[in-house]
Amino acid sequence: MTVMTSKASSALPNFCEGIQYFSEALQGFETYGATPAIESGKIAIADPTDPVAVYQTLLAADALRYLTLQVTGSKASGHPGGFASQAEAYAALVMLGHKNIITEVGHHAPGFYSAMFLDRSLEDMGIFNVQQLRDRFREKHGLLGHLSGYIPGILAPAGPLGQGQHFAMAAALLHQDKLFPFTVGDGGLGEPYIMSSMAHFNTAYPSVTNFLPVLVWNGYSQEHHSMVSLKTNAEMQAYWQGNGFAEVVLVDAKDFDDQNQPGDYVDSTAFSFEQRLAFTKAVLLGMDKAAHSALNGQLTVFIIKQLKGAGVHARGSKSHNLYPKDTLDAPHIISALQTRALPVEAWQLVRTNAERAGGGPAAKTVVTEFELPLPELGELPLEEYTVGGDPKVATTAMGRLVGIVGKKDSNFLVTNADGNEASGIANINQALKIIHPTVDDLYNQAPNGQVYEPLSEDACAGLAAGLALMGARTLWCSYESFAINGLPIWQTVIQAMAELRRQTPSTITLFTAGALEQGRNGWTHQRPEIEAYFASLMRNGNVFPLFPPDANSIQACYAWALKTKNKGIVITASKSPLPIRTTLAQTRQGLEDGAVLLHEVPGDQQVVFAVIGDMTLMPVFEAAAFLETEGIGVKIVSIINPRRLYRPDDTAWETCSEPDDGFMDDAKFAELFDGNALIGVTGGAAAMLEPIMLRSNCKRDTFAWKRGETTASAGELMAFNGLTAEVLTKRAIELVH
Repeated sequence: MTVMTSKASSALPNFCEGIQYFSEALQGFETYGATPAIESGKIAIADPTDPVAVYQTLLAADALRYLTLQVTGSKASGHPGGFASQAEAYAALVMLGHKNIITEVGHHAPGFYSAMFLDRSLEDMGIFNVQQLRDRFREKHGLLGHLSGYIPGILAPAGPLGQGQHFAMAAALLHQDKLFPFTVGDGGLGEPYIMSSMAHFNTAYPSVTNFLPVLVWNGYSQEHHSMVSLKTNAEMQAYWQGNGFAEVVLVDAKDFDDQNQPGDYVDSTAFSFEQRLAFTKAVLLGMDKAAHSALNGQLTVFIIKQLKGAGVHARGSKSHNLYPKDTLDAPHIISALQTRALPVEAWQLVRTNAERAGGGPAAKTVVTEFELPLPELGELPLEEYTVGGDPKVATTAMGRLVGIVGKKDSNFLVTNADGNEASGIANINQALKIIHPTVDDLYNQAPNGQVYEPLSEDACAGLAAGLALMGARTLWCSYESFAINGLPIWQTVIQAMAELRRQTPSTITLFTAGALEQGRNGWTHQRPEIEAYFASLMRNGNVFPLFPPDANSIQACYAWALKTKNKGIVITASKSPLPIRTTLAQTRQGLEDGAVLLHEVPGDQQVVFAVIGDMTLMPVFEAAAFLETEGIGVKIVSIINPRRLYRPDDTAWETCSEPDDGFMDDAKFAELFDGNALIGVTGGAAAMLEPIMLRSNCKRDTFAWKRGETTASAGELMAFNGLTAEVLTKRAIELVH
């Protein structure tokens, strides 16, 4: 190995600046490295059996390993081991022309960054050479420790395990002519959602098989052996077949080992060069077979079995991440880099192939670099009910609009795990039909429907949020009590949306059947604490929980949400018939201001009720009526869009890619909320009232959800939580005297 000196580096291609070690020669290069395997004007190798293509795929795998280790070593931080164990698989996908690659494993980030560097995608963020790649790794406005929506060419974020398949399936559904491979680790395979979500998707969309799990079966998890490390090859194949995969392509490095490595998992980089090529050829051929299978209607998985850490500084879980001792000056890191070093000519060859593959850099070709065309919805036909007229079910009013959206937008999808009928939105099913292989008009089932109903909130949130990230309109419906099970991926998506370099429809949810409606179901169905989660997320700047007080308001809220971009919008409403308290115009104003005045009676002393929710207004109006008989003035303010009630500096709105700087000013706040006393009332988490409580200088108090109980009515449950007219009246009188 030769260390390049600064003088010699002047002869290097510019992109190689920062590479520390180069080899002087490489076996077979004169024969198999003379010209790029991907010809000029082509997007892939012509023949996966061609020795030139195999040889150059191996070079690409080693280049990825080298960069992954040097980049992580530059910060003595990050995760090289997992990606290294599947470098041949990733290289094979690229050489075959596939660049719409996703990962379920956030720890593969440095490998993905290396790939984006090689094909010049990272030039869009000012990274032109390896030194800049090193400098920007794990730095602000650089290459985050885990994949995000900020990085050119990266299709989807990756961090929490069990999420990547949702992004791959969403992309596959929207772009059925392209392959969407995603790497999944055997450590993460234990997440229960991965297999179940793919199985339900395949039942709902049996012809959409153009997503390809690439299982990185390396025997280890983050800090120990993986839970599937003792499975035999036959058992692993049977596992995938038992979960509906018609084609299982498994390539085991052990079958090519000529170094007598112990154990079931071996390192192919330790093989003789001939056997390294044989293994690479098997991967390339296997991946070609898997890709064709997936693109031609077969649910397919590709499995690469190779020891974790193959070709980097350590093996097994010890290779998973670097520690402060693992610097570029450390002997074991130097040794690993020198072993993986390539000649300068090989680097140029790898880069040329990477550039040409797929038709150009990923940043210029993958589907997420373009906005998905959306059909125009026009102005939705909102139905305005008379204030004070007959009570109406808010969710049903919104459901009518959802059906209209679905009729106008064929990509539009509604997801619900617990059933739309139970949430007062059977009209969605009637209009759009539940996707089901069994046709049944009674249950509104049809194979080509637009309502996706797996019994998993993760699968519901995952596909809905994933589709929104990929550019489509969706609606995730859930009981408020159960939605928490789907929120991790929803949060991942809204965070990614905050930094995306393109517009995408906001990810919208409808959460129904709040705690106050679920008395007889008991505490298992009474979990409004989820609202504290959204209260915290409001400070992100792109999260907008909406609380329409009635059936007019919810229509205006949904119409507003549909026009927004790159936001997370949560609509929470009851499925019970409730009074109409607002006009459409009032809600439109409330969406802009944050709140709307519902009721005002002057008095010598004035109590202001700041109310979140719809059912919670009932005891408040009752309390107001009593206070008015006592000569105490009352204002009732409905909080529709609490994010607007923060002060601008309370949130990170200006850091969001589609910034929204709408906040209620101090004068308007005083006009609505100033009085002798302020009482915040919510049937959910008190944290949602924080914007009001932060700004108010009145004597004030908060009444909120405490805990669940089994009761016969909403009123009894509110009483259990101290949300009654009597309690509110008593506290109001105490505050003004």
